[in-house]
Amino acid sequence: MPKQDFTHVETWVFDLDNTLYPPSARLFDQIEARMTHFVMETLRVSHAEADRLRHAYWRDHGTTLAGLMRLHDLDPGPYLHAVHDISLDHLEPDADLGAAIRALPGRRIVYTNGSAPYAERVIDRRGLAGAFDAVYGVEHAEYRPKPEAEAFETVLRRDGSAAARAAMFEDDPRNLSAPYAMGMRTVHVAPDRVEAAHIHHHTDDLGGFLARLV
Repeated sequence: MPKQDFTHVETWVFDLDNTLYPPSARLFDQIEARMTHFVMETLRVSHAEADRLRHAYWRDHGTTLAGLMRLHDLDPGPYLHAVHDISLDHLEPDADLGAAIRALPGRRIVYTNGSAPYAERVIDRRGLAGAFDAVYGVEHAEYRPKPEAEAFETVLRRDGSAAARAAMFEDDPRNLSAPYAMGMRTVHVAPDRVEAAHIHHHTDDLGGFLARLV
């Protein structure tokens, strides 16, 4: 793994779900179930239709929330609170990951399509409190979702960071397309490798990968 590919990086941007914790924790299963329930209650549709809409909005608009806001003029606040009110009991602290993140030179931030308060809960549960200089949720991107380029641009501008000197760590391959186009170094964090021009690196062990960069 070419360490030299990251010598220019001054800002390290980390996604949250299934990136700073392993997919085996299955937190997003809980979130998806709560999304479906919220859609059922809000739009007064069946469970099957709510589940279909949840996925369709994610596919077509980037997130379920974005679809609800654009097509139904939804207030995002209650939605974000409801869908992230989940148990974190399956999360365990990861001291090695924390040490690897803290050792990175420059700025370290989290940027998630979830809410910042939810991200803070996950970070704390993983033993990563204090490892990051800032935590940004979808609210900090003016509710624009990844994979939209405007969302990344808004967060980087808010952070005062330059894309050309940043790296993005993300589990969803489509969310690495805009960072690549913006000049960021891209790292796909997932059990299975995806071959794509917009993905520079892949790892299924984030802590181990980061430890080899310093």
